[in-house]
Amino acid sequence: MIVAITFILSLMVGLPIAMALGATGVMHALAMQDPYLLVMLPQRMFAASDSFSLMAIPLFILAGELMGFGGVTEKLADMSRSVIGHIKGGLAYVTVIVGCFLGALLGSANAAAALLGRVLQPEMKKDGYDDVFSTCLTAATSILGPIIPPSMIFIVYGVAAQLSIGELFFAGIIPGLMLAGAYMVVIFLYGRKANWPIRPRATAKEVGTSFVKAAPSLLVPLIILGGILGGVTTPTESAATASVAAVFLGAVVYKKLKISQIPVILERTGVTSACIMIIVAMANILGWTMALDQIPQMIASFMLSLTTNKYLVLLLVNVFLLFVGMVMETIAAIIILVPVFLPVIDAVGIDPLHFGLVVSFNLIVGLITPPVGVALFTTSIVTGTPLQKLVKPIWVWVGAAMVVLMIITYVPSLVTFLPRTLFKY
Repeated sequence: MIVAITFILSLMVGLPIAMALGATGVMHALAMQDPYLLVMLPQRMFAASDSFSLMAIPLFILAGELMGFGGVTEKLADMSRSVIGHIKGGLAYVTVIVGCFLGALLGSANAAAALLGRVLQPEMKKDGYDDVFSTCLTAATSILGPIIPPSMIFIVYGVAAQLSIGELFFAGIIPGLMLAGAYMVVIFLYGRKANWPIRPRATAKEVGTSFVKAAPSLLVPLIILGGILGGVTTPTESAATASVAAVFLGAVVYKKLKISQIPVILERTGVTSACIMIIVAMANILGWTMALDQIPQMIASFMLSLTTNKYLVLLLVNVFLLFVGMVMETIAAIIILVPVFLPVIDAVGIDPLHFGLVVSFNLIVGLITPPVGVALFTTSIVTGTPLQKLVKPIWVWVGAAMVVLMIITYVPSLVTFLPRTLFKY
């Protein structure tokens, strides 16, 4: 009870999530009345961060920043607009398609939100789209980033659950495309009543030119996933390869990346990476003290006393994570909660790969769910749309995402088909 109160109070007074987790972990160690635990805390923080797999996170962030400054996003947007920009709601559909491409390039919801907000939201405003609609669409589309591989969330889950990160990457492809399809259905339903403009149809020459210009950008996800699938690179090595490819694209192919921009790119990469790693280190303190106190086992026993039906267990976990995702940072939630749930899913026979997608997808939806909704905050700041105007309409997009979540929860083959087929077991 003392530990729970400490965590809640820390959030209420405005402590950053990393500091709140660290303070709660220290309080838990004190409550266990073993002074030697405090001596071990720095070691546990270092151990949490000292992982080869986690090295992929700053490298993917670096690749995303390089591609953002190098003009990759603009080329992808131009290509998508030339193909479907002439239909009603075309620019809204383009936003979703570009969001899929960004997911395959960036792996970060906040990075995708910032890029989409800077590039496409102003274009939608020019075309007469409502500010609230376009901002909510931008925020919702941004969460395709952590679902479509590569994904920093999958990396963290893979480390926490000791699963293959490559398999998790491929497991996210079908759910990510399903979410994009759900968003397009929402756009279609909005478009039936909205008075959106229709752009002139692009000529065949314009379409061909846009494809040629965007083609090099599409090679990056092929390099990442192809290297992993072929056994040529690990996810960490593929992230480094993506960074090199991003430099080549931005500096040589598109000629937009300048040497003067490198310090800014490295600074932004360093700050973002440091924020993530501090959360990982602090969350590990709480996760470690909870493990010593056998809290995961107690929670597992409690859940199994309620039901041993795996479908009901999945429902309980989804409901619980929905509320957790509203108030807690995604990476921290995964580090703390995955060790809690692993004994439960093992007991009822749930595939940990399938469960990883369910947990990650659910918590990723939390990035646009009030009251916290980090990606929603980011989009609001980038576009200048007041947050209070977004709180109610964003639930339409959250609802669409929850429908997809329920489908992948109870049809596990949608998650496991690709990794099981491609990795042949």
